[in-house]
Amino acid sequence: MAARSLASLSLGFGLVSIPVKLYSATEASAAIHFNLLTRDGARVKQQYVSEQNPAQVVPRTEMVKGYEFEKDRYVTFEKEELAALEEGASHVIDIVSFIPEQAVDPIYYDKAYFLAPDKRGGKPYNLLKAAMLQSGRCALARWAWKSKQYVVQVRAHAHGLVLQQLLYADEVRSLDELDIEQVQPSAAELKLALQLIDQIAADDYEPTLFEDEEKKRILAAIDAKIAGKKVVAVTHPDDEAAPSGEVIDLSEMLRKSLSRTGAGGGGARGGKSAAVTPIARGAAKKGAKRAPKAEPAKEAHAAPARRSMKK
Repeated sequence: MAARSLASLSLGFGLVSIPVKLYSATEASAAIHFNLLTRDGARVKQQYVSEQNPAQVVPRTEMVKGYEFEKDRYVTFEKEELAALEEGASHVIDIVSFIPEQAVDPIYYDKAYFLAPDKRGGKPYNLLKAAMLQSGRCALARWAWKSKQYVVQVRAHAHGLVLQQLLYADEVRSLDELDIEQVQPSAAELKLALQLIDQIAADDYEPTLFEDEEKKRILAAIDAKIAGKKVVAVTHPDDEAAPSGEVIDLSEMLRKSLSRTGAGGGGARGGKSAAVTPIARGAAKKGAKRAPKAEPAKEAHAAPARRSMKK
């Protein structure tokens, strides 16, 4: 299905106004959802009730939005007035500066969108993209959207422009709040840690090599439950780490880690084969034929059947 534009906007680049269309860059979450039921299997539904009269169920058609300007005092808005507030916002993404690509800490990243050229916007759009790619810089801009003004980053990709909403400084907590004790490692420990990093290092991030293993595990358990089996907890090898607070020999643990990853061939550098890590497992699966699925009734952790789950 073709992507649907969310809005028609203008990207302000000096005195040049570039007409663009806005598209969502991410898919809605495909998380597993459980429905609330009564013990006899009937769905339950959520209702709104009046705070003054809890026995009175209020239908959505009788609801209005209001803003509390004093304690328990509200000014209300009709749908047309709310729409007018939306329409009154500027439709211009106003670039205020160009900064190095890596200047924004990813902790400030919020939702991402794609920008595509609208009618007669192709030439200036591609000019801006090429200039940013060559300069190694991205744009900082202001953008008003759905009753809020955002600081956004516009960065160039080989295939187009990405608009990234940024959080404001007061929306991001500081690590200083945690008062983390700063302990300096020994030279020997640091050397071992660097060797381990080098051994399992990779040169880039390939998102297609990762899968949601927890989702697959839960779907397999659901299949087993449908087949009449009881769901039981499974202990994972990674859960057998030393308990919190237990004194461990850090250097010895690092040496064991190096030995374990070394058995799989080491990291990605220098022509070494990859260790048996989630990345390596994903790479092995990529392009391979899917093995026949085990029947859920025979194996509680078989690959889950492909099906849509009603939310």
